[in-house]
Amino acid sequence: MTEEREILEVDVLFVGGGVSCLSGAIHLANLIEAHDKKVQEQGQGEPLGEVMIAVLEKGPFVGAQAMSGAVMDPSALKELVPDYLDKGAPLEAEVSQEEVCLLTRTGRIKAPFTPPPLNNHGNYVVSLSKLTEWLGQMAEERGINIFPGFAGVEILFEDGAVAGVRTGDKGIGPDGEKKPNFEPGIDLKAKVTVFGEGPRGSLTKDLIKKLNLAEGRNPQSYVVGVKEVWEVPEGRFKAGRVVHTMGYPHRSDTYGGGFIYGMSNNQVAVGLLTGLDYRDPFLDPHREFQKFKLHPFVAEILKDGKMAQYGAKTVPVGGYFAMPKLVFDGGLLVGDSAGLFVSQKIKGLHTAMKSGLLAAETVLEALLKQDFSEAQLSRYQTALLEGPVGRELHKVRNFHQAFQKGLWSALVTAGFQYILGGKILRDRLPAETDFSHLAKVGQVYGTASPSPEQKGDIKFDGQRTFDKETDVYYSGTTHEEKQPPHLKILDLQVCYTVCAESFQNPCLRFCPANVYEMEADDKTGQKSMKLNFSNCLHCKTCDVKDPFENINWVPPEGGGGPKYTKM
Repeated sequence: MTEEREILEVDVLFVGGGVSCLSGAIHLANLIEAHDKKVQEQGQGEPLGEVMIAVLEKGPFVGAQAMSGAVMDPSALKELVPDYLDKGAPLEAEVSQEEVCLLTRTGRIKAPFTPPPLNNHGNYVVSLSKLTEWLGQMAEERGINIFPGFAGVEILFEDGAVAGVRTGDKGIGPDGEKKPNFEPGIDLKAKVTVFGEGPRGSLTKDLIKKLNLAEGRNPQSYVVGVKEVWEVPEGRFKAGRVVHTMGYPHRSDTYGGGFIYGMSNNQVAVGLLTGLDYRDPFLDPHREFQKFKLHPFVAEILKDGKMAQYGAKTVPVGGYFAMPKLVFDGGLLVGDSAGLFVSQKIKGLHTAMKSGLLAAETVLEALLKQDFSEAQLSRYQTALLEGPVGRELHKVRNFHQAFQKGLWSALVTAGFQYILGGKILRDRLPAETDFSHLAKVGQVYGTASPSPEQKGDIKFDGQRTFDKETDVYYSGTTHEEKQPPHLKILDLQVCYTVCAESFQNPCLRFCPANVYEMEADDKTGQKSMKLNFSNCLHCKTCDVKDPFENINWVPPEGGGGPKYTKM
């Protein structure tokens, strides 16, 4: 029997409550107000009147699942809110001191100068969760409808065009049964839908596949960032000080690096980025981050401090040639969903916000013409690619691919790319999916049973280093446990056979939240997969890195997941 669903019709729907969608929604409301005022003053044209703008957010509140490093280029924020300082934008500190260094196992080699792409003069250290919450409040003040706690689970189509999104049912039991508190999802129908779900969004992934938006493009590549915010003794690390590291704990064949950012109130953001195109099936990004904190340079910063919050998130680093087609009948892609991260600068907030602004300007034209076709909306893609965002991404179009042969050759190649405007040997370097880079255990270690020392295992001391369960506690993550797991293992037999034989189940290690656990029966020794899905940080690492594409991440019941306040 078909479920009766409430239908809510809006004019413009933004899917995702991050900075790209919130910037777009606010800018669109401002543009509509300015247009109607101009019509009234000049007596020409037709006013748009009341336009219903809605923002759908799966987290329990706006900002709850927003996480980044983060150092922000304020150019797009300044365009959206020219007086952002007077209006109390929650900026931690203006960057006042910066350095780039190479970490050896016990030492540190400081670069004699800051490479131009990492020059952060005029930028700000921010907490993305705080900034997103602030933009959410501004959106509500502009009369924008925000629906937190509702996850989009299905794209609605009418006559081949995107027509909105269906939200997930609530009150579904572990076996799919309806509980007494069951509520069917809502069909949010819109003239135009803007998808800004962040990296590897489930709806965006389906949309790209269904509409062939990635045809002719490089596969998207990701890093996973594992981060903690610490409270440190007064004067230990200056607010606005920015440190980026290369080298330890990563081996030279692993893409990534560390960061330490001075926040306000004696807080420090410390994190490690690990490229998910790594080769070693025993690599554990969370463990590598704990090792990073044990390095003498980092350990001295954190000494006598206290960890306050933990989180993890993937970031799209495939670059210009991995961007999918951004427009289609009835909608468009913005922010991380569009792959707008500038790897060379380790920045994506300004490009995400700018994409939201350009989307709003395109949607305004579409509303005036009542034309939401791909042809009309394509103005957004043109403006993005031919404007500052496209130019910035094009200059670093081969940056990530240059690291496929390791750190040392990449530094040389990246230098030439910077000088030559992104071109090296040829204009477009090829790329492969992240999971395809994973090697078999025997290929990496020469044995099927590497020792703990070979794998790089460490013991967690509970003071500076923490196991995954402890860190997850500090993320505020909660889920309704009596619901179907939102991490869909497509074929469990793959886990017990070819994946175990070749890779020894890398999901046990690449997940930064200990969601995947293999239990052995006391009597038979038979292993079975246990899903601790209530630990999930919504980082999507499993969806990216599983070597058999055997894990499909879908949204849990709305409101579940991390509850960040400092990230």
